[in-house]
Order: sequence, then C-alpha cells, then structure tokens
Amino acid sequence: MALVPHNKAVNPTSRGAGHNRPPLLKQGRDGHRQFSKTADDSALVNQIMLTDKSHDHPYEVPPLAVTQILQTIEAILSRVTKPDIHDGILVPGALAPAATQVDALEHEKTLHANLSTLHDSVDVPHSVFKAIHSKLMCTFVQGEDANKTTMDILDIVQHYDWDEKVVLALGAFAIKDGEFWLVAQQYTTNPLARAVGQLKQLQEILERAGTSLKTKFDAYNSLVRAIFKVTKTIVHLQEIHNDPQLSPEIKATAATAQTPTAVYWTIRAIVVAASQLLGITGSEPEYVTEAWELSSLAHKLKNIFDHLEDILDRLHQLIWKNKEEEAFNTIARILETPHMDNSKPLRVLFYKDDQPALYDGYNKKRVDIDVLKRKVVILFITDLDVVHKNEYIIVLQMYSEKLQNPTRPESQYEVVWVPVTDAWTEAKYQQFESLKDSMQWHTVFHPSVVSPIVVRYIRDPRKWNFAKKPLLVVMDPQGKIVHQNAVHMMCIWGSIAFPFTNQRERLLWEEETWRIELLAEAIDPNLSTWIKEKKYICLYGGEDIEWIRNFTKAARNVAVEANIQLEMLYVGRSKPKEIVVKNIMNIIQTEKLSHILDWNFIWFFWIRLESMWQSRGQLLSEQGKTHSPTDPWKSDPIMQGIISMLSFGSSDRGWAVISLGSPVMSRANGEHMLKSLEEFKDWKNRASEVGFMPALNEHLEGVHRQAPHHCTSLILPATGIMPETVQCAECGSLMERFSMFRCCLDSA
Repeated sequence: MALVPHNKAVNPTSRGAGHNRPPLLKQGRDGHRQFSKTADDSALVNQIMLTDKSHDHPYEVPPLAVTQILQTIEAILSRVTKPDIHDGILVPGALAPAATQVDALEHEKTLHANLSTLHDSVDVPHSVFKAIHSKLMCTFVQGEDANKTTMDILDIVQHYDWDEKVVLALGAFAIKDGEFWLVAQQYTTNPLARAVGQLKQLQEILERAGTSLKTKFDAYNSLVRAIFKVTKTIVHLQEIHNDPQLSPEIKATAATAQTPTAVYWTIRAIVVAASQLLGITGSEPEYVTEAWELSSLAHKLKNIFDHLEDILDRLHQLIWKNKEEEAFNTIARILETPHMDNSKPLRVLFYKDDQPALYDGYNKKRVDIDVLKRKVVILFITDLDVVHKNEYIIVLQMYSEKLQNPTRPESQYEVVWVPVTDAWTEAKYQQFESLKDSMQWHTVFHPSVVSPIVVRYIRDPRKWNFAKKPLLVVMDPQGKIVHQNAVHMMCIWGSIAFPFTNQRERLLWEEETWRIELLAEAIDPNLSTWIKEKKYICLYGGEDIEWIRNFTKAARNVAVEANIQLEMLYVGRSKPKEIVVKNIMNIIQTEKLSHILDWNFIWFFWIRLESMWQSRGQLLSEQGKTHSPTDPWKSDPIMQGIISMLSFGSSDRGWAVISLGSPVMSRANGEHMLKSLEEFKDWKNRASEVGFMPALNEHLEGVHRQAPHHCTSLILPATGIMPETVQCAECGSLMERFSMFRCCLDSA
C-alpha cells in the first residue's frame, strides 16, 4: 500500500480555494447557535446546493432504509471506539487501559444487545458504496484535496435526500473501518485473522496503539464519534420532517437551512477520518494527520451538532406541546360528550397500567372502575389539606346518610376522591396513603392514576378551574359532566339535590321563596316543630352580650303583650371567634335568655348562606346574560335576603330576623330591631289591624329613615360568582368594594 508523505496528508483546516473556509457559529438573540457566514461561506453553500438533485430523478431511486443502515453503522462504530480487551492487549480504538476490564465487559453486553436488534438483511446500494469507497481511497493514495473529494461524493449521492447522502458516505467508511478492526480484534483468537494481520503488520500497530499512536487513535476516535452524532441528528431531523402526522410548522422547523452545510462538513470529516485510518494502519503509521488537526475538525463537528441539537430540542418541545394539546383536546371531547355509559370517561380520568385504578375505602380493597358503571359519580377534587375543609364535612355527612339508607333513590351515587397537588414528594405520598385509609368512599389507588394531562384539564380555568378550593364535579351515568361544582347545592339542600345536576339546581331554586324554611330549617330539629306549630321564630346573632340581654328581654315582653308564641335561637356570626361566641352561648344558657344553635352547626348555618350566595348568584348571572334587561341581583328577593344575612354575619354587632313561617319576614340590625320592640306601644294598635309582622316592618322602616346612616360591611368568599355591584341591605345604596386578604381565622 502506498503511503502519503506527511506533507501531503489531508489537512481538515486547509483554506485552499476560498470556499473551503468553514462557517463559524455564533449566539443568536434567542440564545440558540447560528451559523455566521462570510461571502466565501455563501459560495461554498451554493456549491453544495448545486450538487443536490434529490427532487429531480432521471431514474427511479429505490428507497433507502436509512434507520436500518444507521443502526448497522452504529453497531460497527461502537465496537471500534469503545474499550475491548483480549488477553491483556489494548486493541486500537481503546479509550481505557487494559485494567478496566469491567467497562469492556459492560460494553460487550450492550453491543450484543444492539446486535440482537439488527435486521437479518438490509438492502443497500452496493454500487454507491463502492463509488464512495473509491473516492475515499483516492484522497489517501493521490493526496487529493478533502473538499474536492467531498464534492465528488456529493455528486455520487446527488439523487438522495440529505440524510441519505450522509448515511451512505458513513456506511462506505464503516465498511472499511469495520473490516480492519474485525481483524484487529480477532487477531489473538482467530487463526485466519492472525494470518491476515501478519501481512498487514498488525502486531506492530497493536504494540504502538497504547504508546506513540495513542494520541492519534484518541483523536481519530473522537472524530468518528462526532461524525456519528451529527449524522444521527441529521437523520432524526429528516424523520421529523417526513412524519405525515406532524404539523406543517414542525416540519418547516425540521427542514433547517443548515442541514446541507452540516452534511457537507460531516462527509468531509469522513474523508479525513478515512485517510487517517489508512495512514495509521499502513506500513509507516507516522505518516498521518496530526492529532490536533483531527481534534480541530471534531470540535467543528461538535459546534454543528450543538446547533442541530438546539433545533432538535425546540422540535421536541413543539412535538410534545402538540401531542399534549391533542391529548388535552381528546380528554375534553370525551368528558364533554355523552356516551352509552360512563366507562370511557372514567377510564380517561383514571388509568393504571391495566390494573384496578380505584380503592374502595369502605371495604378496604382495590377495585376497577366498573364498580362505578352506570352510576352518578361525584369527583371530590381537593389538595391534601382537605380533612378540615367545609366541603369535606359536607361530603362526610352526606355519605354517612347514604350508607345508612343505601336503597333510597337519593343514595344511588358514588364519591371518588381525586387528590391534586403541585409536586408529589415522599411525604405527600405518605399523607395521601393516610388520608385514603381514613375515607369511606372511593379514592384513586395511587396519585399516578391521574395523568398530568388530566390534572391540566382539572386546573384549566376554561374547564373545571380547580385552584385550591375543593370541587365536587358530577358525572351522570352516561359519562356527561352535569355539574362542575355541586358543593353549594349539596350544602343548601343535602340529598334532596340528587342527582346533583345544573338542571336540578335550577328547578330547586324555582320552587324556593325567601322564607324561614330556606334560611334555617335544616340546621336545628326544633325549627321544623316550631314551624308546624305556627310559632313566631326569631333568629339572632352578634357578639354584644349586653345587646343580647336587652333584646331577648324586650322580645319576650312584646310576645306576652302581643299575645304571640315566640321562639328565639342564637346563631352566632360568620367566621366567629370561638372563645367569644362560646362564652356568649354559656351566658345565654345560664341566664336562660333563649335557645342556642349547637356550636358545631353555627359554621354550617353561615357556610350554607355563602353557598346560597354562590348558587343563587350563578343562576341570576346566567339569567342576566340571556333574557334579563335589568340587574337580576337588585330585583331578586331571595338574593336580597341572602345579602342581608351575610351583612349581619360580617359584623360583631347584634341583628335579628323574625318570621311566622311565611315569606313575610322582618330583618334589621340590632339597634333598629331593639328600638322597634321597645316602642311596641307605638305600633301595637297597628299590629291588631294588619298583623304583627306587617306592623313591625312598617315601624322598622320608620326607624330606619330617622336613624343616622352607619357603615355596613359584607364579607364574601373570593371564589365563585361576584357581581359588579351590591346594594346595602339596610339603605339600598351601592356598597364600595374593598379587597381583603385573610391568612386564617382569629380564634382567640
């Protein structure tokens, strides 16, 4: 074999004709690497593009199995450029000393795994490989310029796509490369390989591989690795560009303008690597390119790889975003469309590798979603801080009633707890398991049952809008979502609200009027008895014990004088200070001032009023959007009653509501109500004429007109429906809006 003198060895950084100068890489404004081209570089690009006739086929070019060929090339090059130990001798291409036999054995296992996946046969264009191989030999034998050889190879593969061009060039190189290393690696174990190796003076090369030629082998290996990485990236980009399932935007990004230049420099590096291989395996291995020159070319390929990798990363992000959006839209379509039953929507929500996705908290066992088939399903969506939430107590109360009366129609539903949190940690998993074991209804078996896309749907403001407040999302037996948060209707009406649909909520409101039954019948068993006995009922609250004493005394005196039966019930205030209110309750009981609502129900009375605000407000807002020319909030008696009660509950001052179980009720702040009762002699005759309630209301109106105006507050939850304006419950003026941030309730 003829040798190329050192002064004829291929110089990968030679500047030859002006177009040989490599394009530089710079940082773009977006942080991504970009090619910086000079006029000479543009000329080179033009020459490269002139060689491409992939879209102009004078004859039928058979399709190339790019992926299979590249997989075979990888099997060859990975054998060459990794450590391999035979009888303590370091084979050329080794990157580790002979003592690191563990690395070699691990690599051998990986290699055999890769080889086992190769196809039995791959159709390759042998004539093209042969032509490319001839060009590679010419560069070494004749000292031909690397740029000219590269352009000649591009002419040979002119009818192939860019990824095919570089794979064909690398394939031709890999054949020659693999043939030599096959002999080298079997030199000590195979007699035929040893005989061939002797003729190639392989023993001398093997001996010098770890000494004088080590830096050249290392530089060669680095260059081959860089060549393969860039080739693989080019192929990957082309695969994305050719994928019919991807959007035009993604395909356009994949068809990067830098691909032809990357192909050129990769093939040019292959030319240099082939010359280096022929040089170091010849009879005079010192006649080879210097290691630093190969390293320089490998560095250039690394820059090209980094640039293409940036593009590939952006493509993967786009593809991931598109796939996520498709998955999101698929979930939305399934959850928002009725089906024959709810199996499909439930399997979209809960999936666990074909394993039962749910846990039956009552029977303490893992179950499949089939247990929910054709049932009303309430999805109880919360974070892990749930046990002390009002919604949890409401669900607990309703589910207890369901278990006590399992056969009644209103009990034909199931609850599934769906925990949603920002980041799952080991501590949170343990907390989840503890909560799961404490619940009697169904839960997800594990948080992973709910996919990230489903969590995104749950959080999406356009969908279920879960943030922090628990949700009770209702799915009917056909899998349709019939209510996105039924907690308010459950709080107001309990099991009567079954099957917990939006339509059921509207019908329940259509049947309601502002009356004592709506306001308080559900909170104390005495109320139903008092209503049946047609007694006057007074609900009152506040935290002023002196007002309470004066008010209850005046009320009892008026009841005797007016000859009416009056029952009074203390209901505290919204967001009460526990110590203060419990102390007042003890005084009321000790002094026998009136009945008191059990402390455990005071919170429920006010939470139920807030639920009325949310539920009724949502209904009125929908009506206002469709067919109401005026603000429905201002003209709706129920909403005005709710606003009055919430205004009372927002203050620590006294207040009272008196009713005879009819829509006619008297309500006022403590000052006005006490004054009216103390002035009963002034309207006693009027009460005999028109009735106690109408006369009381007439007198309250007069008191209100004469009294100086004072500030009234209304504290509402920030979640849910919020009107643009709210009228004062006392004077009818528009209230000013303020924002308040509350960390926790003051229980002192």
